[in-house]
Amino acid sequence: MDDTTERRRRFAAAARDERPDLALLCLLVEQEALVEGGEAGDECVVDAAQIELDRLAGLLPALGRGASPQRWAEALGELLGGRCGFHGVPADYRRLESSLLGAVLTRRRGLPILLSVVWIETARRAGAPVYGVALPGHFVVGFGDPYGEHVLVDPFDGGRILSEDDAGLLVAGATGAPLSPSVFSPAEPLDIVLRVLNNIRAWAAARPERSDVQLWAVELALLLPSHPARLRFERAELLVERGDFARGAREMEEYAEVLAAADPTVAESVRHRALAARAMLN
Repeated sequence: MDDTTERRRRFAAAARDERPDLALLCLLVEQEALVEGGEAGDECVVDAAQIELDRLAGLLPALGRGASPQRWAEALGELLGGRCGFHGVPADYRRLESSLLGAVLTRRRGLPILLSVVWIETARRAGAPVYGVALPGHFVVGFGDPYGEHVLVDPFDGGRILSEDDAGLLVAGATGAPLSPSVFSPAEPLDIVLRVLNNIRAWAAARPERSDVQLWAVELALLLPSHPARLRFERAELLVERGDFARGAREMEEYAEVLAAADPTVAESVRHRALAARAMLN
């Protein structure tokens, strides 16, 4: 078994665990990025980040189960946003490292979702009632009961405590859409990982020279138990773009077969794309 196969096997197994480990999955994404980028991506990367999360959790005061959501939010804000300086700036959206957990732990900068992972994993280790909140366009963190007493914080803004009106303004600014109550539901670990991979795909798609990054991000997303079916077509397109015409065409044809019953028009269009890819072999 080669190194790539083993990494993918480990990621798939972690994603199918009964209780998926969010930090581990994010670190396995980073390991993929490092190895594919020609850097060291061995187990030390995973171990060092897990040790740092443990260390940060150990710096929190012992609040106990009776602590209010407000107190937990304040304690995490004082530590991570204050003493440790975790936050984000617009320029972070232009860096791949901003989507890699170990790099975010080192730089103390990153995208909202990765900074939120740092908060979630640090707080969870300390026993806090914490969860992620996948607002459209901006990920935040909740403490307490998501359906009762709770507090929202914005790790990208150093842990600023948010009212629901504040959250609504964040969403409106990012998407122009009004806020619905359902967006405050806790985000599951695998949904968070898929969103991280979507961010990486979007970063790479804006940089055609980094189709290698887009390809491995798609391939990891396809290993998650639940993922958008259209990722199969995206992978096929990337294979063709990177010169693997036969394999890309074959995967387009397989995707067209899946689509045929639900949307025959789109399926026929995909078949034509496959034919065009095969023609490039001649």
